[in-house]
Amino acid sequence: MEIPNYGRIMAKTVIFDLNGTLGVEGKVKADVKELLKELSEKYEIVVLSSDTFGTLKDEFNELDIKIERVKDGNEKLQKALEYEPYIGVGNGNNDVRMLENAELAICVIGEEGASVEALLASDIVVKDIKNAINLLLNEKRLIATLRG
Repeated sequence: MEIPNYGRIMAKTVIFDLNGTLGVEGKVKADVKELLKELSEKYEIVVLSSDTFGTLKDEFNELDIKIERVKDGNEKLQKALEYEPYIGVGNGNNDVRMLENAELAICVIGEEGASVEALLASDIVVKDIKNAINLLLNEKRLIATLRG
């Protein structure tokens, strides 16, 4: 995708954080899962999570999504780098390095908020995960946000 006065985004993978980004307390709402299903027709989807609530496997078992447990932000970055170039979507301190190295970084300020560091590491900030996914589903919205 070419964005005027911004550049070309080549990513074929979107990497998401789970807690605070895709869901709250380890649970992902049904409408978000539907959007992820639609997005998976366009991008490879990967969820990297510490799995604080132990729900990672159960939440995504019906979707064509790759899931991986990571222990911290450093391991999250190392896993993310295996998918370069990628689009990163997160909200917390353990997402910062993944966001900094993303071709496009989106910070979600959802029910759990977002860290200032994650916000500063991002290219776009949205108010919830559905807004983030819809930006990726509708490239003209993304272009309108980023073009110079």
